[in-house]
Amino acid sequence: MENAIKTDRRILRTKQSIRKSFLELFAEKEFEHITINEIAERANVNRGTVYLHYNDKYDLLDTCIEEHINELISLCKNRENDSVSQGMVHDPKPIFDYFHAHFPFFAAMFSNQRAFLFRDRLLNFMSTNLLLKMERPANMPVIEHELKAQFMASAFIGIVEWWIRHQTPHTTQFMADQVRNLFEQNRVYPA
Repeated sequence: MENAIKTDRRILRTKQSIRKSFLELFAEKEFEHITINEIAERANVNRGTVYLHYNDKYDLLDTCIEEHINELISLCKNRENDSVSQGMVHDPKPIFDYFHAHFPFFAAMFSNQRAFLFRDRLLNFMSTNLLLKMERPANMPVIEHELKAQFMASAFIGIVEWWIRHQTPHTTQFMADQVRNLFEQNRVYPA
């Protein structure tokens, strides 16, 4: 049993090292020019170890994106449950805190030309989340829900992208307050 825990930790550290090396390379050069050999060398593992955990660099990119999207989904679900139980207006600060805490990943995703896949997935996540919030009977919009969700999700992603590309010039609280005000003014969240 003790051996299994050590093995799991080693595997976890190896995967983290591979992902970290990949993201460093992703921030430095175009995705097409990154090789498995470069990733392995930077992660200080052999090429076979990378292939043991990932099919190829596309699988590695998908895994990195999927992990962060899943973390954001989980964060939003937890936040939604807390807000409902406490009768609070939704607070986007934890989302900005997450973006800030994982700045190297998001900076790499938004700075690379191949970031469209990431941006599309993030946009889909945000528009789906917003659409669910707008379907509540208390929020009867004049604008069709799906169009409004797409508009607000695009605006949110644009704000996050600007904030990340400008090296997070404002605090997460400031950004959360600004986004909350925009969402309240556009009746995404009730005031």
